[in-house]
Amino acid sequence: MAAAIPVSMNVVDQLISFFAPNAGIKRLAARRVLNQYEAAKPSRLRKHAKDTGSPDTQVKQGAVTLRTLARNLEQNHDIARGALRTLVNNIIGPTGIGIEPQPRCRDGTIHDEYAKQLRDAYRDWCLIPEVTHRHHWAKVQRMLAKTWLRDGEVFAQRLIGPVTGLDHGTRVPYSLEMIEADLIPMDYQDEARNIYQGIERNAWGRPLAYWAYKEFPGARTWSKRGYEVKRIEVARMHHLAFVDRIGQMRGVSEFASVITRLEDIKDYEESERIAAKVAASLTAYVKRGSPDLYGQPDENGARAPAAAREIGMAPGMIIDSLAVGEEIGMIDSNRPNPNLITFRQGQLRAVAAGVGASYSSLARDYNGTYSAQRQELVEQWINYAVLTDEFVGQLVQPVWQDFVQIAHLSGAVPIPKDVDPASADDALFVGQSMPWIDPLKEALAWHSLVQDGFASEVEVMRKRGANPRDVLEQIDAHRKAVKEKGLIFGSDFANQGKAVPPKDNSEPA
Repeated sequence: MAAAIPVSMNVVDQLISFFAPNAGIKRLAARRVLNQYEAAKPSRLRKHAKDTGSPDTQVKQGAVTLRTLARNLEQNHDIARGALRTLVNNIIGPTGIGIEPQPRCRDGTIHDEYAKQLRDAYRDWCLIPEVTHRHHWAKVQRMLAKTWLRDGEVFAQRLIGPVTGLDHGTRVPYSLEMIEADLIPMDYQDEARNIYQGIERNAWGRPLAYWAYKEFPGARTWSKRGYEVKRIEVARMHHLAFVDRIGQMRGVSEFASVITRLEDIKDYEESERIAAKVAASLTAYVKRGSPDLYGQPDENGARAPAAAREIGMAPGMIIDSLAVGEEIGMIDSNRPNPNLITFRQGQLRAVAAGVGASYSSLARDYNGTYSAQRQELVEQWINYAVLTDEFVGQLVQPVWQDFVQIAHLSGAVPIPKDVDPASADDALFVGQSMPWIDPLKEALAWHSLVQDGFASEVEVMRKRGANPRDVLEQIDAHRKAVKEKGLIFGSDFANQGKAVPPKDNSEPA
C-alpha cells in the first residue's frame, strides 16, 4: 500500500477540519492535486511519452536503426552530409589535433632534448599510423570523428610490437586498426560470462573485453568468418562512444534527435522542387462553354470526344482559331512557394541546435552584422571545444600515452634518466582555434591585450592555431637568411617593401 503524501495544514485548514471534517478532507485533497507538477499531469493534448527503460535496453532497441538511418542521410542528403562535415572540420581540422610534448626534468623544467626526440619520432609515425598504410594521422582522426558522430561510436584496436602479417612501417612499432560499430555485435550476449551488447564486463560494469566479428557481417555470405566472434581485451581497444545516461555502454548517433526533421526537410524540398519544375512547364487548356460543343450524344447518351487539335503558342501571338464559346485557360501551380525559405531556415536552426553545429555553417547563410556573427561564433565554439575535448580524452591522449611508452620500450626514443618518468607522456593537446571574422579588429584586440599585459604572445599564437616553438624557429631562420643576403628592411621602406643595403661599419655614425 502506497504511503500518502503529507500536506501541511495551515490555521484555516485546522479550523475547517475541526468543525467540518469532510470539508477539511476535500480541501486537503484539492491542495494535494494543486501541488503536483503541471508538466506531470496527463492531458488530452499531451502525448505524455515516457522514458522508463534502462540505458542499455533503449540503446539495444534503437541504436542500430539510428545508425543505419544516419548513414543513409549522409549518403543521400546534402544537408546531413554538410552538417557532418562541418562538425568534423571544426573538431579535428585540416591538420588534426596537435600535440606539443612537455616532459619534465626532475626539477620541474621541460626537457627540451627529449621533447624534440619525441616530436621527430611522432612526426614519422603520423605518416603511417594504421594497419592499411592508406591514411595519415590527421585523416585517421577525421575518419574516426566522422564515424563517431554519425554512428554514435567507433573502435580502434591497438597493435603493439611484432604482429603476424603486420608491418608497422615506422620506427615505433605501434599501429591502429579502425573498426566500425557493426563488428561489435549489439545482439551478442552471454549472461553466464556477463557479456551484454558485445561487451564483457565485471560486477561493477567495467569493460573487460570486446567480442568482435572476424569479418564485416554479411560482406561475404558464404564465409563463416563473418559470423564468428573473437575476444579482444579492453587493454587493446579504444572505444569512442556518445553516451547520454549513466551506465550506458554503447553509443547512439549524434543525429538521433534530428533524423525525423532532416527527413521531413528532404521530402518537403523534393516536393517543392517537383512543383517548381511543373510550374516551369507552361500548360494551357481549351474550355468549352456549352455541352453541345463536345459533340452530339449517341443512342446511349454518351458524347463523342471532340477532335484533338494543337494550338501553337509564341510570344505576342493572337489566337483567332477558337470556336464559339471556347476560351484559353492556364494551369497555375502557385510555385515557387514564397514561404519555403522562411520554413527551411526555421527547420535548419532546429537541426543546428540538435547536432551542435552553427546555423550559419549548416545553412550557408552568412547574413548579419559583425557583432551577430561574432556572438554566434563565440557561443558555438564552446560546443566544438567540448567535442574536441571528448575526442582527445577518448582517443588522442591514450594514443599519445601508448606511443611514448612503446617508443621507450622498443628503444626508438628511450626516456632519459634525468626525466621524471611520471611526466614522460605529458603533452599539450592543441585543438582548432576559433577563426577570425574581421582579422583587423581581432588583431588589434589581441595587440592591446598583449601590450597591457592581459595576454601573452604565446597565447595569441595558440589561439591562432600555431605552435609558438615553430613560429620562433621560422622567424629565427628567416632573419638569419635575410642577414646572410645583406638585406635590411627598414621602417622607412616598409610601405614600399624596399630593401636598403646595410651600413658600412667603417664609416662614422
